[in-house]
Amino acid sequence: MAGLSLLREKCLEGHFERLTRLNNTRLLQFVVKYVELCNPDSVFVRTDSLEDAEYIRRRAIELGEEHPLKIKGHTVHFDGIYDQARDKENTKFMVTPDMKLKGLNCIDREEGLSEIHSLLRDSMVGKMMYVLFLSLGPLRSKFSIYAVQLTDSAYVAHSEDILYRPAYNVFLEQPIEDFFRYVHSAGELDERMNSKNISKRRIYIDFQENTVYSVNTQYAGNTVGLKKLSLRLAIKKADREGWLAEHMFLMAVHGPESRKTYFTGAFPSYCGKTSTCMVEGEKIVGDDIAYLKVIDGVVRAVNVERGIFGIITGVNPKDDPLIWEALHKEGEIIFTNVLVRDGVPYWQGDGRPEPEEGINFSGHWYKGKRDENGNLIPYAHPNARYTIRLDILRNYDPVLEDPEGVVVKGIIYGGRDSDTWPPVFESFSWEHGVITIGASLESETTAATLGKVGVRKSNLMANLDFLSIPIGKYIKNHLDFGRKVGDP
Repeated sequence: MAGLSLLREKCLEGHFERLTRLNNTRLLQFVVKYVELCNPDSVFVRTDSLEDAEYIRRRAIELGEEHPLKIKGHTVHFDGIYDQARDKENTKFMVTPDMKLKGLNCIDREEGLSEIHSLLRDSMVGKMMYVLFLSLGPLRSKFSIYAVQLTDSAYVAHSEDILYRPAYNVFLEQPIEDFFRYVHSAGELDERMNSKNISKRRIYIDFQENTVYSVNTQYAGNTVGLKKLSLRLAIKKADREGWLAEHMFLMAVHGPESRKTYFTGAFPSYCGKTSTCMVEGEKIVGDDIAYLKVIDGVVRAVNVERGIFGIITGVNPKDDPLIWEALHKEGEIIFTNVLVRDGVPYWQGDGRPEPEEGINFSGHWYKGKRDENGNLIPYAHPNARYTIRLDILRNYDPVLEDPEGVVVKGIIYGGRDSDTWPPVFESFSWEHGVITIGASLESETTAATLGKVGVRKSNLMANLDFLSIPIGKYIKNHLDFGRKVGDP
């Protein structure tokens, strides 16, 4: 295979063999192609070992992508001042002339590949490429989708490790041909280790190869491949195979006589999914993405993640005691785009007096500081985040790792709506719920995406931003899904 000698030359000692022992030609071709294109100085292949995880954590700090905080295991990462949310405008589906994706943000596939490859060319010079093997869903499950991410960001690699299950050993056990693929480069960096060429930020999705490319960005929603980038690929796969990939939390609600009922819930980003499944006395399985399948006539679901990339704004000891408790324990936590003073992170709505100064995403911050356009810079960004593993939470449900998933008894839809719908109401049937609640959902825009906040928009099933199939087909899939169930 052409390029193997270059790959061998760039791999750290013993890491080339980590790839070849997988006996997976398609995987090797993928890695070789982007080592040649991106031209990293070195290549690190991550196995499932704790030593490899520690190496990535250490690299993130050594490179200045993360900075240690006062509590042991806590770090902070700052994205660039204009790289603080998902970039909907520059997230595009690469399509061929025969593909019908009306209403979606698309670019001709050949044009898109040409552009993204030109931006990725030599983008990793002077940097290390990390090759990560991961699983969407519990390992060795009917729900599992396996994935490989290439990135030059230790912060992105660290985030992937917290949020997803490492799966190198699964690739070692069997030659997995059908896997999702992600190629990310932060591009040229400034003195704060932030992506410099934000005007050339691109996130392109290629259905033909189940590949997502992102460049000139570090914000996790644009770069952590298994997050919302994967959701777009999974929706397409679910459409072909007859299941659902949804922007949903998954939680257990307890009732009389030790009853335990599992619900999913779909709210747009920054609209309360995490807060809802963190209600005291109940159990959390996941807060963001769920796969639902009909198995033996019942709906079963899994959380595709093992962690939370949660919005920290408004988290305080009174309203969110369980999250607050977790965020003050020793352990592996990444805070992003908060303010740091004396090694302590601060964020909006945390119940503490607002700091007068500190370090944030703009550098040294002080009250009254303005950006280049004259706008006041907040001490912490409204879309500031925390990244944790679920098992750090007191209300964590270990069923998270059950390969069979859980039986789902109800689906909740919600959003930011202050003056139209009643706070709570129930559908009459599956069809009524799909059409008049899920597909009719409207919600106000939030800081989770770039653009104006507070604008009421249609957001069917809280999944509109991630749809990779026509809206009509997506709704029909939900209706058909219910017809497979004995008692929807």
